[in-house]
Formats: sequence, C-alpha cells, structure tokens
Amino acid sequence: MNRRHFFLSSAALTAPFAVRPAAAASMPGDIKLGVATYSLREFQRDLCIKMVKQLNVEYVDIKEFHLPQTDPPAALAAGRKAFDKAGLNVIGGGNVSLQEHDEPGLRQHFEYAKNVGFPMMICAPLHENLGIVEKLAKEYNIRIAIHNHGPEDRNFPTPQSVLEAVKGMDARMGLCLDIGHTARTGKDIVESIVEAGPRLFEMHMKDLKDPSGPKDQPAFSQVAVGDGALPIPAIFKQLKKQNYQGVCSLEYEINGDDPLPGMQKSFAYMRGVLAGLRA
Repeated sequence: MNRRHFFLSSAALTAPFAVRPAAAASMPGDIKLGVATYSLREFQRDLCIKMVKQLNVEYVDIKEFHLPQTDPPAALAAGRKAFDKAGLNVIGGGNVSLQEHDEPGLRQHFEYAKNVGFPMMICAPLHENLGIVEKLAKEYNIRIAIHNHGPEDRNFPTPQSVLEAVKGMDARMGLCLDIGHTARTGKDIVESIVEAGPRLFEMHMKDLKDPSGPKDQPAFSQVAVGDGALPIPAIFKQLKKQNYQGVCSLEYEINGDDPLPGMQKSFAYMRGVLAGLRA
C-alpha cells in the first residue's frame, strides 16, 4: 500500500479521531510530536514560541537562535522561562556543534546546557573528542544525542556511524536520527531505528522528494512531510513497536521566511498517520 493510500484509508477508518480538535492532547501510547526550533530560525524567540503554539505541539528542542550561548546565565534562565510559561516541554537543545578538542572548550557548551536546563544536547561532536564528551555527559548528567548529517559529514554521516562510536559508552550517549540525512546516505531508516534500540534519543522528521537527487538542490529536495518519498507510516509503526519514548521533532529547513504553512501540513499528515496506526 503506498503512503497516500495508507493516509486516505486511515482517515476513512478513523473519522472520529480525525475530526478531534488539533489542539487536543495526544492519545495514550501516541508518538510524541515536537518542533526543532531551527525550523523557525528567522523569527525572534517570542514569535517562535507563538508559532509553536499555533502548531499545537508541546515539545521543543531549541536552537541557539532562540537561546544564544553568548547570553549570560540570567538571560538564558529568562529565555527558558518564556518557553516554560507558554506550556512547552523543552526536551533539549541543538544542534550544538562540539568541535573543540580540549575539555575547557567543550565544557563551555555543557555549562550553557546546564544554565538553560537542557536534559539533552542534540549535537555534532568529533570522533577525536568523543571521550571528553562522554566524561562531561556523566559529570553534568546530560544525555548526548549525536545528530547524523549525511554524506557530507566526515564524522557521523549515518546512524550506524553514531551507534558504532558510542557502543560500550555510557548510557547517556546516543543518537538523534535525522531521517532525511539517513535516506541520503542510502541507509534504510526503519532498519536504522531497529539497530538503534535504546540508544535512540531523538528523531528529526522531514521529507524529501528525491533522496538521491542532486546535492545542489535547496535543502536536498525537502518538501512538507507527506509530499515526499520517505516512509513515514513505516517509521511510526516501528517506533511504536519499539515503545519509543522520545520525541519526533519536525525539522523544517525550507521556506525559512514563511515556514508555517508547510509545517502545519506536515503535522496534519503525521497526525493522520498516527490516527491510522492507533485504529
């Protein structure tokens, strides 16, 4: 069954669910949906928060645009409070580049995460500094979700490259699986989820028209979720099978000046798929 037929059939079978208000709380056992605020990078924090609320989601991972590392601790605490006051559940921060080779250089990022109150850092470390990152993750008691960034990433292009690197490390070391970048490397997304198991801390959701297309296309041919070729129903089905406890955060990288229509369309599709799986 192709994805469009899946969506339409699901909607027909679950009409009572499909008409419930978009702002209604998730059903028990549902996959949790969130927003990576990189999607709203062109907007200041207060407007970003309002837009997230318009999308009727409660989970966010926050990009530095909205909580700058250069801010003093008091300003970071005030910025975090704005998200809390809006009723948003901050699951982490990132993507944070962890490119320093020394402990003092890396420690500044962990201090930032502590000052904001991030329980998890979505990040891009190096192979060479991973031991120091692990040490600091234990010291600060913060989970590290290493983000795979596709063929151009010399460190962690695939989920498998992350999993191999953290194998045997502290349980706080894990993976943020970006489904778009995973598809661009030719790896099977669903199989990657299975392989990740308990090391899967975060999912970055998006869709691509042609995962194997030319790399000079804007955002690698990204489209609204549901309009592309990625197997969203199969992804959610496997996550439910594994009892995934993390969040699936939409990372919408196109139409930066006007992202809301595409993001709304993406959430409508994902919610429809989840309604079908629930039935």
